[in-house]
Amino acid sequence: MDDGTDAKDILDNKILPLRRGYIGVVNRSQRDIEGKKDIKQAQAAERKYFLSHPSYRHLAERAGTAFLQKTLNQQLTNHIREVLPSLRSKLEQQLTSMEAEVKEFKNLGMSGGREDKSARPRMMMQMVNRVTHDFEEMIEGGGDHVDTTTLSGGAKINTIFHFRFPGYLNEGRLDEKELRREIGFAIRNIHGVRSGLFTPDAAFEMTVKRQIETLAPPSMKCIQQVSTELHEVIMKCIDKIKNYPRLQAEIDNLVSDYLRECETICRDQIQQLVEVELSYINTNHDDFIGFNSTAKDETTKDVQNAGSESQLIKKGWLSTTNVGLTKGLSREYWFVLYTDALAWFKDESERDQKYYLTIDGVKMKDHEDDEEGGGLFGHRKFKIQLFHPNARYLFREYRELTMFAKDEDDMEDWRASFLRAGIYTHRSQVNMEDLEDEEHKPKFERLFEDPQLERQVEVIRTYVNSYMAIVRKTFKDIVPKHIMCLMVNKMKVFIEVELMPSLYGAGNPAELMEESEDEIRRRQELLGMYDACKEALKTISEVSAKTNSTPLPAPVANNSHHSSPSPNMNASRMPKSDSSQSMNQIQRTR
Repeated sequence: MDDGTDAKDILDNKILPLRRGYIGVVNRSQRDIEGKKDIKQAQAAERKYFLSHPSYRHLAERAGTAFLQKTLNQQLTNHIREVLPSLRSKLEQQLTSMEAEVKEFKNLGMSGGREDKSARPRMMMQMVNRVTHDFEEMIEGGGDHVDTTTLSGGAKINTIFHFRFPGYLNEGRLDEKELRREIGFAIRNIHGVRSGLFTPDAAFEMTVKRQIETLAPPSMKCIQQVSTELHEVIMKCIDKIKNYPRLQAEIDNLVSDYLRECETICRDQIQQLVEVELSYINTNHDDFIGFNSTAKDETTKDVQNAGSESQLIKKGWLSTTNVGLTKGLSREYWFVLYTDALAWFKDESERDQKYYLTIDGVKMKDHEDDEEGGGLFGHRKFKIQLFHPNARYLFREYRELTMFAKDEDDMEDWRASFLRAGIYTHRSQVNMEDLEDEEHKPKFERLFEDPQLERQVEVIRTYVNSYMAIVRKTFKDIVPKHIMCLMVNKMKVFIEVELMPSLYGAGNPAELMEESEDEIRRRQELLGMYDACKEALKTISEVSAKTNSTPLPAPVANNSHHSSPSPNMNASRMPKSDSSQSMNQIQRTR
């Protein structure tokens, strides 16, 4: 600065006040640089200058490069101490999340990223025990991790037993017209050229046997669905040991082979059950109405009374393209299915009812006819269609009601519910035109022009319905029991008792417990990160113990008189800030 001028007022924070004030320093001049004056000499000269200058002597302890360095270091320390609590919290959370897995690695002799191969048999036993526990939990229910989105495991099997399987049994039932037609042909063929005076028992037995044979496919379908669900449960259990691909593959092979054996045995048992039912038609069964007219009247009355009481079967959301919407658009409604009607509402509160449809005589289109493609909203393949076979209007001006489920499981549940309500799958009826060959075949209706034949058909139909109700009730009860005994329970015993010996017999445990390269790399990274987090927390504790923070100076009032310093004063000010940039650097050439 020129002689006779100084920056005393600026350094005293009087001209332009800053919260952290100003720190004056003396920079090396060009002459000092060219003379190769080192930093220590420059700092000593700077110190001497502030102590000897009359204007700066009073603030010599608050000026100079050393004081600037100390101030900036303290501000950095303050900032670090401010962020340390949140950083410590994040590190502790990360450490906690890794501790369980790190502890498992250490228990298995894998600390430090190195594996103790002698511990592999013990590791395999722990893995198998985990699979056994998870399988038991998913089948029997309970546990800490319960799926709240979809049914799986034991709950899914229960749904198959008590919800879908009864619907599958009803799916094969003939409607009354088809049943009468079948019985009529049987009676006429048994009588041959003679006109029978009595109702032939053989017609009843032949019709019942044909109906019993139709129970085998739905029973096999039930077995297949349970087997599929058991395999999915197994895959979910062994997915947790995917880090050991050889062990996972071996468990999958052993369990899948055993499941196929159990499925084969169960199918044979169910087929034998069908053969047992076919071997003897027990007309002396307590629930069979037989030729007891009183029992017949009471049974008919009970059926009518039971049918007069509407019972709830299912509720849920379905989409429909009917109900006054633009063609191609769909909207969701809350559908409620009863034993005698189908209603749908705006929402699940069931206050705003859109329509109430009686289901007497209503049929459901065959499943294969529903797979027409993606549709506008991508779910047409989950379609359910109801209609009247005689082309009557179903409701309003619509001849059919088209509904869409959200997925395949939901569609199967609804189809089973409709079957339980008596809405059976529509099957192609006998083409009456083919029966009207006037030269060779009489019309089907002519079979019932004989009143005696019509009475015989009605008697046989009543007996068939009564006996088949007994058989279906037996199948509903015994088929799930066979599946539980021969498949589910045997699978639990195999996994718990026989899986470990089978693994030892399949190969060397050390080979089965070979890890994948990805798992080895992941374990090493995890253990390294765990150690790094512990070291970081230790460093944070040391920093907190060995450093102190200083409070931020109080804000200054901006009451400067805006007077400019002497025009001869050569001073510069850093931009106003609350950081370490808030200082004044005064340049002086010496």
